[in-house]
Amino acid sequence: MLLLKNKRAVHDYAIEKTYVAGVELTGPEVKSLRNKSGSFKGSYVKVISNEVFLINMQITPYKFADNENYDSKRTRKLLLRKKEIEFLKVELDQKSRSLIPLSFELVGKNIKLKIGVGRGLKLFDKRAKMKKRTLDREVAKEIKSLR
Repeated sequence: MLLLKNKRAVHDYAIEKTYVAGVELTGPEVKSLRNKSGSFKGSYVKVISNEVFLINMQITPYKFADNENYDSKRTRKLLLRKKEIEFLKVELDQKSRSLIPLSFELVGKNIKLKIGVGRGLKLFDKRAKMKKRTLDREVAKEIKSLR
């Protein structure tokens, strides 16, 4: 079940490959994510010395928890296998690749983060994508009106 989605990621990046990672969260953060309250704005994923971290992701404080010393944009460790981390390193060594957080999903009782490896789109790429989408919409509208 989808909890949160990074809508800007699909617009700003061409996602080539996706991975699913566990996230180290505290109890109130889990409750807050289950309430679908958080923001991907300005967040990114980084590999630091054979560990993967989610940086600058805001999870709003759970209102029924003790939030006295709570930092909503703290760095959170992602849980991946060593082989997956090595694959990510190889992917990032290629020219102009980035790790982008895509969505938080509920898998069973666990909350997983879907991360993508992609490259940033240029402005003309974004315009072409939008133009294609509008043309497809108009064609579908015409086909529907002919029926």
